[in-house]
Amino acid sequence: MADMVIKGGTVVDGTGADAFKADVRVAGGKIVEVGADLAVKAGEEVFDAAGCYVTPGFIEAHTHYDSTMWWQPDLDPLPGYGATTIVMGNCGFSAAPLSDDKAAQMEMIKIFSFFEDIPLEPFMQHLPFDWRKWSEYKESMVSKVKMPLNYTTYVGHIAIRIAVMGTEAWNRPATAEERARMAELLDDALKAGALGLSTNLLDHDGEDRPIPTLVADDAEFVALFEVLQRYPSASFQCIIDVALMRDNGDKQIERIGGLLKGRGIRVQFTGAAPTSSYQDYRIEGMKQLIARLRSEGLDAWPAYGHTPLSAQVSIYRSLLFAQSNDYVWHEAVKAEGDAAKEAILRDPEWRARARESWDTKIYPQSPMANPHLLLLTKLGSENGTGGPFGLTLKEYAEQLGVHTSDAAADWLLANGVNSAIRMAPMPMNDAEVAVQVQDPKSVGNVNDCGAHLQMLCGSGENVIFLTKFVRDKKLITLEQAIHTMTGKIAEHFFLNEIGEIKPGKRADIVVFNFDEIQQRDMEKRYDVEDGKGGIMWRYTRQAAPMRLTMVNGVPIFRDGAYTGEKPGDYLEPLNTEAPVAIAAE
Repeated sequence: MADMVIKGGTVVDGTGADAFKADVRVAGGKIVEVGADLAVKAGEEVFDAAGCYVTPGFIEAHTHYDSTMWWQPDLDPLPGYGATTIVMGNCGFSAAPLSDDKAAQMEMIKIFSFFEDIPLEPFMQHLPFDWRKWSEYKESMVSKVKMPLNYTTYVGHIAIRIAVMGTEAWNRPATAEERARMAELLDDALKAGALGLSTNLLDHDGEDRPIPTLVADDAEFVALFEVLQRYPSASFQCIIDVALMRDNGDKQIERIGGLLKGRGIRVQFTGAAPTSSYQDYRIEGMKQLIARLRSEGLDAWPAYGHTPLSAQVSIYRSLLFAQSNDYVWHEAVKAEGDAAKEAILRDPEWRARARESWDTKIYPQSPMANPHLLLLTKLGSENGTGGPFGLTLKEYAEQLGVHTSDAAADWLLANGVNSAIRMAPMPMNDAEVAVQVQDPKSVGNVNDCGAHLQMLCGSGENVIFLTKFVRDKKLITLEQAIHTMTGKIAEHFFLNEIGEIKPGKRADIVVFNFDEIQQRDMEKRYDVEDGKGGIMWRYTRQAAPMRLTMVNGVPIFRDGAYTGEKPGDYLEPLNTEAPVAIAAE
């Protein structure tokens, strides 16, 4: 740990208060003093922050590093983007608890691998799976994984359900005995320091089966909520479907909100604040619904995205087609090996079914329904020579005089079946993002970094709050942007050791110059083991860069580079009082 005085900067303290000129003293991994013109003591290093802002470290509120942290513990490129804490266990997915039954174990691994586009082979090779209960998982994770960032995690409802019910978790509601066992597993996790419980009411798998949590009945949720009530600092996350696939998020919120009423449990409805332009028709209705639940006493926090969802049309490893209701193209994803994939793409009978699927099955908001936004790029090409490059898929199809599905197949065959067609960002409702930033009970900086390695969800997107929304469009203030990435997220999760520049808090600190930072372009990096003796690629990007990113008093990014230090700790929610219900308006 560095004893350091960060001098000459402008502090934005993470509370939403106005920025102010001050120095920050760090000692023993904590912030110990904030004030003007602090005298430097013997043995202290001085970090020159003149012309820079000094802020709390940024909290990544929704990640899926649960598995990838075991083989990519540097969390590239997050240190260079000022991230100091990651929240895992989202969307109902977690690596624990785990059944003794091998078939059930594989079911949990496969569902996590499929929905988060995380390679199955390294998942199985690098995770020791020396646990059954979540408490044992935490012990293994803390002792074996060392990362530059602090980390914390929900326990996933899907993992709990499969651990208790095995493969039957897909098929039926739980019995009273099974509900009791689920409650025991949740209690074990919360007692050991899990953030809370996450569930998923959104997804279907590659066979169009509703995921196990969609099969859970009200009695199961009530049994789990009764456990959550005993832990005032635990929270509940519910992933819902608002204008994504089946568009039934309002009904899901009504159901869960009714079951939560009067229980004093903080709930995050992820997706309940639509911010993509194609979701505009849903905005007012969702606002009214959340407002009504709050007026009835529910501690409801909508979570929102501030950037478009990243998408790559690829058949190498992707849930995109299944999530778009295109199970014909998903056959190519499931095919094992390049030769099998090529054979499918060339097959006339398959091509006829694929055209019909694109015309009649896919959701209108899916990438395939928007070929004018699908970009043919050299970066996405496996061989870099097949081309053409610089066209949209729509333009390429028109050039060839063929259906866009056939054009996509032709381009993948020409460029290699491990190529990807990149989707341009769909328009965002930036004004609505600004509204959510200013809501005191919303969760921002939500992304999927750590998952979808060939889609680049999330990594480095935090900086867009600072560049696009503050510096360029001036839709929010710098203080609001910092608050929404730091203090407000820490408050939501009851992580009261972080999120503010204040004496006594952990020294998770970022120093940056506004004129230097930018979200950098995507680039390929071949550094992911494929589990078969080879290396596969992932997308990443160069650092923003921050001048300094510090975690627990240790610089993890400095002088334009990752330092190699891994001081991250597991963070437990520490609040000892129940969430305060929002009074009726």
